[in-house]
Amino acid sequence: MAGPEEKGQVRSQGQFAQAWRRLRRNKAAMLGLAVIICFALLAVFADFIGDYDQTVVGQNIKNRLKPPSAEHWFGTDNYGRDVFSRIVHGGRISLTIGVVTTLIATFCGGLLGASAGFYGGRVDMVITRFTDAMMCIPAILLALTVVSVLGPGMVNMMMAITVSQVPNFARIIRSVILTLRDQDYIRAARSCGTGDFRIIYRHIIPNAMGPVIVQATMTIADMILTAAGLSFIGMGIQPPQPEWGTMLSEAKEQIRYAPYLIAFPGLSIVLCSLSFNLLGDGLRDALDPRLKN
Repeated sequence: MAGPEEKGQVRSQGQFAQAWRRLRRNKAAMLGLAVIICFALLAVFADFIGDYDQTVVGQNIKNRLKPPSAEHWFGTDNYGRDVFSRIVHGGRISLTIGVVTTLIATFCGGLLGASAGFYGGRVDMVITRFTDAMMCIPAILLALTVVSVLGPGMVNMMMAITVSQVPNFARIIRSVILTLRDQDYIRAARSCGTGDFRIIYRHIIPNAMGPVIVQATMTIADMILTAAGLSFIGMGIQPPQPEWGTMLSEAKEQIRYAPYLIAFPGLSIVLCSLSFNLLGDGLRDALDPRLKN
């Protein structure tokens, strides 16, 4: 006969299969997933699409401001650099920023939220008051403050936008754990002498993953937008690195003569962010246990 852990694994696999079937029926979510996969593949094979030193950061004044053509699909910028290659390499930077900062924010916020929700009392009060104070500051303003102190650059910007999103994850995970900590299976685990760490790791976190995954998916879009905004005003990625916000900032002076320089990076930001939001909406519906159809 199968043990409790094997039965739990089978039940988890069944829930995952049901969620995947519900997600596949959501056409908007699948479209968003397809676009995300396309961006991810372009980012992975960016070095094969365009050489970084020659076409991305290398200047060629002879090719300055050429419109889209068979040779240069998205045209060239003010320095003769291929816009398509820069967008592809910029996608690698933007996706890296979005995914890495979201993972770090989820981990840090998860520790705070899990501690506050599971232990309660003074621990909950201190952590909750801290997150409430941080959430009183707009995320973009908090990120700007951190970048202003640390200075512009990719690492400093990632630290800044990570700090701005930690309170959101802490509050979400705390609210989920508050609904789980008094469940019968948690009380049974405690009565068997199971330690707090094992209860959190084996019982609470797996049951709290649904809302966390949905929030993380949507946060990636926010991270990409925030990074692009900081780079646009010169507080994030610095030229000649091809980040989408930096490309928009460099192209704003040429908008009347070469509008494609604005259109393609802007469209990349919109498509990538919208795709993550569509996927997040689909995951929210697919992981909702109240939806059986």
